[in-house]
Amino acid sequence: MPKRKKAKGKGNITFFAVLLAAAALVSHFTGVFTLSDLKEVIGVSTSNIAEGEVQVHYIDVGQGDSELILSNGHAVLIDTGEKEEGEKVFSYLKQEGVKTLDCLILTHPHSDHMGAASYIVDNVDIKKVVIPKLPDDKVPATKVYENFLKSVKNKNLKLTAAEPGLKIDIGEAELEIISPVSDDYKNLNDFSAAAILRHGGNKFIFTGDNEKNAEKDILEAGYLERADVLKVGHHGSKSSSCKEFLEAVKPEYAVISCGEGNKYGHPDEEAVKRIKKYTDKIYRTDIDGTVIMISTKDGIKPETEN
Repeated sequence: MPKRKKAKGKGNITFFAVLLAAAALVSHFTGVFTLSDLKEVIGVSTSNIAEGEVQVHYIDVGQGDSELILSNGHAVLIDTGEKEEGEKVFSYLKQEGVKTLDCLILTHPHSDHMGAASYIVDNVDIKKVVIPKLPDDKVPATKVYENFLKSVKNKNLKLTAAEPGLKIDIGEAELEIISPVSDDYKNLNDFSAAAILRHGGNKFIFTGDNEKNAEKDILEAGYLERADVLKVGHHGSKSSSCKEFLEAVKPEYAVISCGEGNKYGHPDEEAVKRIKKYTDKIYRTDIDGTVIMISTKDGIKPETEN
């Protein structure tokens, strides 16, 4: 598995380099402003995204989920991991040059997916927050969820319901919400907001913690498509990645987000066997660390931290 290499940017990089060099010279003689000041003004990003490229970062947040989509100066974060992962995710955003999130999507209100949501909302400029609308009896009364709502209110943000058909532009790509398709699930996992990311002919599917009931509903509703990369549902649990779902998606790559030596036994051997019928290119954050899928007109290139 190839490890991550720094991609070479194109387009305006030369212009910015000249501008920054001039700024440094002027600053040396005048002391009017610093190099970092100019970077802030002109919005230079430290991100390594080439023109026409889309990157999906499956951030290693232990036993949890967090994915960052980057393209053409735009960024969307799906889930944040547990509360203690907040500083790591925030630092990762800074490392990738992300100052503003076009959208924060929280697939469902379990702490391993949104534990650090309040920290991210407090510390990052966010244009839109998307989260499933739940029946009253499913709305959690947890401190994590309460803190998230307080942070949203303090930032004067409004919550957008994750509903099938909702589309979010991300530079060169488009993300479409495809679930939940029902409001009558017993399991909170099945309310997860799943989504399809399209970039040219390349497609990615994000599943949250959807289990087989929700997977079959998404299929029956006609929202599933053949996809290149599957973010495996519920950390590779036995109750997700059912045969019918996998047969519709037929992924070339699969990514499982889970913690090393986790107490749940994720990923489950049976689930992995089902996935291996379609692909042996299975990446795991507990083994590979953060996984990055780079989408270009020529296809998809995986890179790993470890």
